[in-house]
Amino acid sequence: MKVFEKIVDLQNVLFLDRKCGKSVGFVPTMGALHEGHASLVISSIKENDITVVSVFVNPNQFNDKTDLKNYPRTLDKDCLLLEKIGADYVFAPSVEEMYPTPDNRSFEYPPVSTVMEGAHRPGHFNGVCQVVSRLFYICRPDRAYFGEKDWQQIAVIKAMVRHLAISVQIVECPIVREDDGLAKSSRNTLLSKAERAIAPAIYSALVQSVKFATTHTVAETHDFVVDEINKVDGLDVEYFSIVDGDSLLDVNDWNDASHVVGCITVYCGEKPIRLIDHIKYK
Repeated sequence: MKVFEKIVDLQNVLFLDRKCGKSVGFVPTMGALHEGHASLVISSIKENDITVVSVFVNPNQFNDKTDLKNYPRTLDKDCLLLEKIGADYVFAPSVEEMYPTPDNRSFEYPPVSTVMEGAHRPGHFNGVCQVVSRLFYICRPDRAYFGEKDWQQIAVIKAMVRHLAISVQIVECPIVREDDGLAKSSRNTLLSKAERAIAPAIYSALVQSVKFATTHTVAETHDFVVDEINKVDGLDVEYFSIVDGDSLLDVNDWNDASHVVGCITVYCGEKPIRLIDHIKYK
């Protein structure tokens, strides 16, 4: 496995790979890798000749400087994991390498980029689109792999790919969970032992709500989930939205869409740590 810090060095080796007719899979990450990331990389390895993994904590997608400062950075450990599972190249650029000049491009794809995370984290998806589009231009992958835990992010990336006419297949991969149901996340490493013990209540409430929803309205199901989580000391729901799985617009009735998803963000602990998850209702 080779690790690259410079764009030109990665592009040169990928040029030779493509010249030999090799397909390229790409997994963009911000590091602090876990089994969820590993599942994306493994999928790419199975479906492509070459797999590139980027490890870059993108400052442009953080609207909270403290969150950016505290985000875990474990490049050496990440590289050991990636080499073990068989990744070919790691791209770990500096901020200066990725943004030699400020990126002033603006990306808006309402409603998918403006609801939920878009409303609660202004500028977040603009920063995501800035870095992902740049990474796509650098790597020119045939396929790019994203985890379904970031359900809204996938919808935004797909909109960006259509807008920019980028020739890449977006591959969605299922959530990987801990044994107790907590969605794997780099932020989980920031949880104290006590916080880690209560965090699984998020998924537990979501799972319970699927059965609850069969005999209750959308509004009643929404309130059930929020109440179940908020009654746990140390958990505080920022938002829970039950939406059309494609447009991400709120549904008022279970028959409003053929594909209904509940997306949630919860603050855990005193710091607090922001955790996201979702559940499919149909």
